[in-house]
Amino acid sequence: MKLYYMPGACSLSPHIVALEAGLPLQLVRVDGKTKRTESGDDFLQVNPKGYVPTLQLDDGEVLTEGPAIVQYLADRNPASGLAPANGTLPRYHLQEMLGYINSELHKTYSPLFSPATPEPVRQERKEYLRKRYATLDAVLAKQEWLLGGQFTAADAYLFTVTNWARHVDLDLSEFESLTAFQQRVAARPMVQAAMEAEGLLRKSA
Repeated sequence: MKLYYMPGACSLSPHIVALEAGLPLQLVRVDGKTKRTESGDDFLQVNPKGYVPTLQLDDGEVLTEGPAIVQYLADRNPASGLAPANGTLPRYHLQEMLGYINSELHKTYSPLFSPATPEPVRQERKEYLRKRYATLDAVLAKQEWLLGGQFTAADAYLFTVTNWARHVDLDLSEFESLTAFQQRVAARPMVQAAMEAEGLLRKSA
């Protein structure tokens, strides 16, 4: 399988999930501006949407959208526990959480990365994010992971988007449980491996 990615972007989430599931993965870096891969291929020929993550299966089939990709990867190794079994209520809770992170957090960050966004809008978006994070902080105050005692694809997604906070000057230090969560995820060996592979961590000596 090939994962088309940009370092530190939302594609980090399926990258983590693939490693946690023990799945072989070929990384293909994409330039967000030129829409070209490192080898010069036209990324738009793979995914006309023009954004990552994009997963190309061994048979050439292409899957897009992070929440769909992480579930596909998790289902390749059910024993990993990264996604509850299909058809069960816990699986719908996973989809519920992935949807929340996708719509309420992920997309809210987008205008904060644009220098053209007016300051009043920027502040409104930050306050919106803090309110949404307060909900998740309350969940994490009661349990180690978003769905309880098992690390899942939802945790990889939350970790990924929350890492963006420092890049847009969003102070989340008030959320102690969220901060502890970020530290727990960052300490996982497969998370460190994914971040190192994307150049987000210095390689061990």
